[in-house]
Amino acid sequence: MAQTRIRCAIIGASGYTGAELIRLLRSHPHADIAALSANSHAGQHMQDVFPHLFYDTLPPLTTTEAINFDDIDVAFCCLPHATSQKIIATLPKHLKIIDLSADFRLVDAEAYRHWYGEEHHAPALQAEALYGLTEHYRTDLPNHRLIANPGCYPTCSLLPLLPLAKAGMLEADPVIIDAKSGVSGAGRTIKQGMLYNEVSEGMTAYSVNHHRHMGELHQELGLALGAQPSITFVPHLIPQKRGMVATIYARLQSGYDINAARAQLHQTYANEPFVHLMPQGNVPSTHSVRGSNHCLINIFAGSDARSIILISVIDNLMKGASGQAVQNMNLLCGFPETEGLMGSALFP
Repeated sequence: MAQTRIRCAIIGASGYTGAELIRLLRSHPHADIAALSANSHAGQHMQDVFPHLFYDTLPPLTTTEAINFDDIDVAFCCLPHATSQKIIATLPKHLKIIDLSADFRLVDAEAYRHWYGEEHHAPALQAEALYGLTEHYRTDLPNHRLIANPGCYPTCSLLPLLPLAKAGMLEADPVIIDAKSGVSGAGRTIKQGMLYNEVSEGMTAYSVNHHRHMGELHQELGLALGAQPSITFVPHLIPQKRGMVATIYARLQSGYDINAARAQLHQTYANEPFVHLMPQGNVPSTHSVRGSNHCLINIFAGSDARSIILISVIDNLMKGASGQAVQNMNLLCGFPETEGLMGSALFP
């Protein structure tokens, strides 16, 4: 039986994903925010960091070490990669943990070293973690204590690709992903490339074909295909705060066409609360999902009968991070999956 109320801690609450979690959990009917940590802002209140979070009932910011985790049911970890694993390894075993960093997304420790440039410091915990792409791991989620919340680019890209790969419809080579993200995807740390004058009125590719999220893409698409895919992935920074679009070019296996692929996407997502196949011909727009936990996808014909173009949009801070984290929390704790997440998108 699900608990009627749970006590939540947010570790690293002063970043964008932490702020989104507070916004969502404040209106969740079964969750109380019991602790907030942000070592660099310890002693302050959230409204000092984000003035829109002026709720009187929020606890003050503290250091992570000052939190009494014996009184916490669920911890959200919103720290940078390589930091989360060290802290999570010290937390009590009764805690349910949703990690929004990359530290537990990759099953293979060698893959982690390749993509993140350092050794993993909690390999035993890594083996216990579940990759939390909710729609494709829903039945396994309640059986795990540690959920590795997926990255925003993999979430946006894998949701349209996995149904076709699992059905044996998708060729492993080539898969080309042209993805674009709002600036909030880079986090809140001050960097020259994120300054207004650097970002506005322009668009820039970065980490060309060696972005760290490629590890997740190879892992999850490879599992679905039963073969190692050939993926070309180029992310871009676009001059908007939030939102993400992935335009994906792929080929179908012999014997399948766009109608079969569309039918498979419809069958997979027809009853999903957050992933929606749009009517034929409609192009997904980031405006339509801004501030929501929804993902809109559609499929278009390519240059020949077996070539397809998939377009997917999410809000990178919601379905790409904090929204999916709350969705996973709901499943971990036995609450309805949509609890606290059915607010409308923001427009424009």
